[in-house]
Amino acid sequence: MSDPAANTNMSTREVSRRDFLAKIGALLNGLAVLLLATPVIGYLMAPILRGKHGNYKRWVALGHVTDFPEGQTRFAEFRNPISSPWDGDTDKTPCWVRRIEGEQFQVFAINCAHLGCPVRWFPQSGLFMCPCHGGVYYRDGSRASGPPPRGLFQYEYKVEDGQLSIHAGQLPTLSTTASLRRRRGGCEG
Repeated sequence: MSDPAANTNMSTREVSRRDFLAKIGALLNGLAVLLLATPVIGYLMAPILRGKHGNYKRWVALGHVTDFPEGQTRFAEFRNPISSPWDGDTDKTPCWVRRIEGEQFQVFAINCAHLGCPVRWFPQSGLFMCPCHGGVYYRDGSRASGPPPRGLFQYEYKVEDGQLSIHAGQLPTLSTTASLRRRRGGCEG
């Protein structure tokens, strides 16, 4: 008759069709998960990998201190530190630089604090105005009127060897390290 030990040995070697298809299905599902997870992981790791060890938050020169006369607000541009060769002119980030006196500056993001439209400086009135929804800001970046809930966002700056530099790479917002400077004294209304 048949030997029970031989049957046991033969059944361990034999893979049923169901087991084979289950293993192939699991392998294909694993590959699908890997293919779908790769862009998500790349998106989440981009600031670290593409930022070249923190370049996404580095000091970028705006120009010599003498390029910005005291008591005036000037338009300036800097190159985004994490730009790619195919970015073209889109990696040029604009900002407004106000030299108060000496080496005391305010560097504002060009974006309105309401919905991000670019604000313009009007030296005649001493105001920043947003063309989208009528937001108005005083020369120090604080909110004057309109729908914006707060003043203009400011970049952190430093002056070294006569060069004005800003901490760039991220647009200043409430969620980044940029600060909001409130007006001292006066009505907060």
